[in-house]
Amino acid sequence: MTDWLPEDWSLPQLLLIALTLTVAITGVVAASTSQTAFSTYNAAWDGASDLRDAASDQGAEPVVALNTTEYTETDPNGTIAVVLSPDEPYSQRDRERLASFVEEGGTVVLAEDFGPHTTPLLEAIGADTRLNDAPLRDEQEYYRSPAFPIATNVSDHPETEGVDKLTLNHGTSLQVDTSRNGTTVLVASSEFAYLDTDRDGELDDNETLASRPVMVRESVDEGTVYVVSDPSIFINAMLDRPGNAQLAANLFADYNTVILDYSHVTGQPPLAVVLLTLQKSPFWQVVVTSVGIGAIIWGRRLGQLSRTVVDQLSRDPPEAQFALADASPDEIVAYLNRRHPDWDERRLRRVMRGVIRSDDSTENND
Repeated sequence: MTDWLPEDWSLPQLLLIALTLTVAITGVVAASTSQTAFSTYNAAWDGASDLRDAASDQGAEPVVALNTTEYTETDPNGTIAVVLSPDEPYSQRDRERLASFVEEGGTVVLAEDFGPHTTPLLEAIGADTRLNDAPLRDEQEYYRSPAFPIATNVSDHPETEGVDKLTLNHGTSLQVDTSRNGTTVLVASSEFAYLDTDRDGELDDNETLASRPVMVRESVDEGTVYVVSDPSIFINAMLDRPGNAQLAANLFADYNTVILDYSHVTGQPPLAVVLLTLQKSPFWQVVVTSVGIGAIIWGRRLGQLSRTVVDQLSRDPPEAQFALADASPDEIVAYLNRRHPDWDERRLRRVMRGVIRSDDSTENND
């Protein structure tokens, strides 16, 4: 029944190896993926792994940023950064780095609906656009339900080339100062949209129908700021909706680098964090390399010592070999210490334990 098994293998051994490999693979996958919404390491419907692919498809290098220092290490004029609904506040220093990036010619896409941490970023950058704190609904132009309004008023600009609509997912709208020079509404909802200020899912007497901005471009200093009223248009499931993927492609088309800013988003996979830390830290690169080289050297020396011990014992006269065969590990170590005082006793004892275990295993197999 078990003739198909490799020689000297038993079915329990094979099952144990299979279980070990399964656990190891599962651990690696778990450590390198995320279930956090908007995460570039999340390939599920609410992740943003396809957004990173969209950047690559346009010839840009996607860079996952876990620290705002990334803004100081790249050329602002060839870089666009994407901030999707951060769930932690940016410190004063972080906001200053982002503001300097824009001031020197960088481009930032800030996509948010109801989170509290994007407005301080808009203020720090110097953008005037703000988010409305109410869900946008549309009873006429929608996908699946009025909570998924379709923005049908699209202006003719390079960012919207080939885009005739955008589909939102429980988003809001924007407060825009259209009189300000350098501010342009790129996409707006249909005329049947309204802000559900009381969040009851119905059009009430105090809620009015109107076309409302959902994407705005502002010129700030030497840079550009895009404000989008729903980060969900960039998640994997929503990029499949008409216009959404084309908008992302247009935004990335003229840039060498796309910074995906996850510096203030929790739940990033530990393996990815470790790899990114190694890429950015020469110190830890040296530490890991040194540890790896040390482990290889130690393993080789231990193997050489083991072979030397066995070889030395085999060269002794027959009467000495016979005596050593009946000796205890302590007696053998003492004997070798007398013959070779330069050998390390602790390593000798480790080798002896390995030899004894090997001998016991051989006898049991016999």
